Amino acid sequence: MAYQCRRIVARVLVCLEEVGANYEVVPINFSMGEHKSIEHIARNPFGQVLAFQDGDLVLFESRTISKYVLRKNNSELLKEDNLSDLAKVDMWLEVESHKFDRPMSVIIYQCLIIPNYLDGETDVKVVEENVEMLKKTFDVYEARLSKFKYLAGDFISLADLSQFPTAYYLMETPHASLLDEYPHVKAWITDILARPTAKKVAEMMKPTA
Repeated sequence: MAYQCRRIVARVLVCLEEVGANYEVVPINFSMGEHKSIEHIARNPFGQVLAFQDGDLVLFESRTISKYVLRKNNSELLKEDNLSDLAKVDMWLEVESHKFDRPMSVIIYQCLIIPNYLDGETDVKVVEENVEMLKKTFDVYEARLSKFKYLAGDFISLADLSQFPTAYYLMETPHASLLDEYPHVKAWITDILARPTAKKVAEMMKPTA
């Protein structure tokens, strides 16, 4: 499940990098079941990999952690000084969670995890169904990005950066060419992936031997 774990953690890491925070990544051995240990369950009661600790505060769920990191460091990526912009950031962050991340989670699992980690075969039908859902999302993104440089407006925000890890892995699947049908979405993803913080985190996301 390494691709999934890295993707979720990367959402937080890119925010930590954006604010220049000092942090330590503590590996969890998924294959050995460390995410189900008593110690880790105390940090994440759902037994999933991601947990974040800042002093006595312990959080799980990557988008919540990302918001906490940005708020603590007074980042402009949330646009909290402008109620209208903040609402748009929150709205597109919800879209990312439900309309982009969900179909992509299936595509990543089927195209990257099953063949590379589980020695299995990709279920082509399941992938095709989720690619169709992804296309519907990209139709909306394309229309939005034809009017604005970023999803919430002409400013980069968490609504964009939260999509970086999933977009990164889309480029690793056989469906990266799908972006050729959506020039504005492709340019937007290229812009996000070229960001220095995203480049640094992308290096951490690469599979290790």
